[in-house]
Amino acid sequence: MQHRVMLDVAAPIVFLLLWATGFAVVKIGLQHIEPLTFLALRYGCVVAILLPIQLGFRLPAPHHGRDWLNICVIGICIQVIYFGGIYLALRAGLSAGALALIVSLQPILVAVISPIWIKERVSSKQWYGLSLGFAGAAIVILSKSAIESTPWQGIALSCIALAGMTLGVLYEKKTSASMHPISATLIQTNVGLLLIAPLAMWLESGHIEWRSDMLFSLAYLVIGNSLIAIGLLLHLVRHRPAATVSVLFFLVPPCAAIVAQMLLGESMPGLAWLGIGLAAAGVWLTVNLR
Repeated sequence: MQHRVMLDVAAPIVFLLLWATGFAVVKIGLQHIEPLTFLALRYGCVVAILLPIQLGFRLPAPHHGRDWLNICVIGICIQVIYFGGIYLALRAGLSAGALALIVSLQPILVAVISPIWIKERVSSKQWYGLSLGFAGAAIVILSKSAIESTPWQGIALSCIALAGMTLGVLYEKKTSASMHPISATLIQTNVGLLLIAPLAMWLESGHIEWRSDMLFSLAYLVIGNSLIAIGLLLHLVRHRPAATVSVLFFLVPPCAAIVAQMLLGESMPGLAWLGIGLAAAGVWLTVNLR
């Protein structure tokens, strides 16, 4: 019981830190490798790590066709549509600021769809928190990035990525697949690898500069994001209301900005700190008010 309480407290904090740090770390790796090639390499490494564990410990796999279908759909939504959409949007010329602003709408979409699809009500007080959280995230993004005119392809791809994460979270909540987390991550990542790798071979040259900072970036994204952060996200979605989990994404731009300042030396405008405070207040209101 004590371990469960500790996990419930630590899971959102660890998820947020790992997920937000990934945005700064991926920038380091993309200096030496093309986006989809990087994503396919990341998925390949995850499969290479998890497959021996799955086979060696004989971890349970889905027993029914519906369970396989559910976990594959979640994998397509998160591993293919979300991550693939983000990487392709960047490749299409969408600025990081515009991308972050569009993806930050995810908690709002979850709150709109939840009452209809998974019968989770979002109170009017929680809507105040959601609005405040989005405003704070937008202030952080706009204070650090110019949202210039961008190709429609980049905007469309970022909206597809937004839809992928939203549907993935809600589908996970609705199906509530009681599956071993390693088995679930392995299947989802395999789905991502099988669909992203052909796209990478078709759209990109496959050139890789094997530098130490690229290897560090790859290792972090494999272990920190794919193995730990996504596992924590799925755990949170299964045990908490979808809207209160998704609201954590409002804190990703502020945390990513702080990490980028420490790792990449990016400046932090004074207005960004106001946005961080508003985003944190919005998350607190959404989680604690009913």
